[in-house]
Amino acid sequence: MNAIFYKEWIKTRWYYLLAVVTTLGFSGYCMLRINRAIELKGAAHIWGAMLERDAVFIDLLQYVPLIIGILMAVVQFVPEMQRKCLKLTLHLPYPQLKMVATMLLAGLALLLLCFALNLLLMDVYMRTVLASELKNHVLLTSLPWFLAGICGYLMVSWICLEPSWKRRVLNLIVTVLVLRIFFLSATPEAYDKFISGLGIYTLLTASFSWLSVIRFKEGKQD
Repeated sequence: MNAIFYKEWIKTRWYYLLAVVTTLGFSGYCMLRINRAIELKGAAHIWGAMLERDAVFIDLLQYVPLIIGILMAVVQFVPEMQRKCLKLTLHLPYPQLKMVATMLLAGLALLLLCFALNLLLMDVYMRTVLASELKNHVLLTSLPWFLAGICGYLMVSWICLEPSWKRRVLNLIVTVLVLRIFFLSATPEAYDKFISGLGIYTLLTASFSWLSVIRFKEGKQD
């Protein structure tokens, strides 16, 4: 298992470092926007805007986790398929289901760490300028966006591992429809009542990749 984790890290390390810097850059910029607004108009104005107009000041971050998750899957699995490494990987003396699960777990662990750093950055800064209720309001609003990044990673991994181009097109359509669920409402905290269900729903999409691996083992192709 350690060898598999190390292999996945070697494949994704440069992209991952870029992803961390990019996401922290977006999060940091959002925090600078809040700081700038406070300097110009005062904290009371910001609090009023958040309470009266549902402003959260982190709108630029909305699709960033999704893009990061999608590109993570592409970087991790497209070379695996192009170089036909997956066939060799599945013939290693290790249970195949555990092999695929470990590969996905490696990518998920990296993404979760990246997203956690962003949430930590926002939490540390906002607790110094906002009441805890307003800080939580912003963080809870962003949570479905980060879940979309995780779901995007798992769904695009499913597409990348699929051996048939015709089925990949079908998988892509399903993926777009599934990911649309995370962006149905722009209202802050619109997902609060079923965020735990959304998290479970996201994790269940990990099973899709195994369906593609089964088809790959059976020799399915165009």
